[in-house]
Amino acid sequence: MRTQRRSLKIAMSPDEVDAFLDQERVCRVSTVGPDGTPRSNPLWFVWHDRQLWLYSLLGTQRWANIERHPAVSALIDAGDDYGDLRGVELTGRVAVVGDVPRTTRPDPDVATPERLFFRKYFGRDEPLHDGRHAWLRLVPDRVVSWDFRKRPRSAD
Repeated sequence: MRTQRRSLKIAMSPDEVDAFLDQERVCRVSTVGPDGTPRSNPLWFVWHDRQLWLYSLLGTQRWANIERHPAVSALIDAGDDYGDLRGVELTGRVAVVGDVPRTTRPDPDVATPERLFFRKYFGRDEPLHDGRHAWLRLVPDRVVSWDFRKRPRSAD
């Protein structure tokens, strides 16, 4: 006898993805290393217009990997207990946006993400430019999400 598996609907809606990514503070970005192996690093980010904006340090292995092969995945997750786990994985190609390194020159392409980023992490609307960072934008080709809080709870 074959048993039928129930399909659990634990994916987040687009609005739930937006709310989750607006509140979380750290993502792990995975790039392809020079020898083809994956390499993951934590980064601060902003989710704006359903795009992931990363203010990345220049001169790092991550930056070199992206220049060579811009395909990445970004993972943002939360929860401590199994039933509270939730997250989003975004995959696609990143593109450099704006000056490299970012300067004080006004740039409408990064103005909103930059303001949101500095408000989120530094509590200020004015950016701080150190000459060592530049903006990367990921427009996801694929979004996978899960929220285990949507699973039916068993009555123990």
